[in-house]
Amino acid sequence: MKQFLLIALCATSISTVVPQAVEAAQIKRACLASDRTAATRDRCSCIQRVANQALTRSDQKTVAKWFTDPHQAQELKMSQTAHDDALWDRYRNFGQMAQAICS
Repeated sequence: MKQFLLIALCATSISTVVPQAVEAAQIKRACLASDRTAATRDRCSCIQRVANQALTRSDQKTVAKWFTDPHQAQELKMSQTAHDDALWDRYRNFGQMAQAICS
């Protein structure tokens, strides 16, 4: 019985860790997948480190989509909701930090 509980506990722990690991580095992957010539592995890694400091995981998921569809960013910028305005402010801060640190 103890062995069963230990296995169940480990399985639960692994299942909560794995999705986070899969979601990690969304900005880096989107950066590397972009067709920008400046999107080197080192620069994209640096941008991901800044994103980890400046953006929530949810923000990162949203911003990563903007690499393939920049129009989504424009729509959010033009939105009038407080939530979207707050995300846009965090994104601008992230962009300024990434430019200063990763350039």
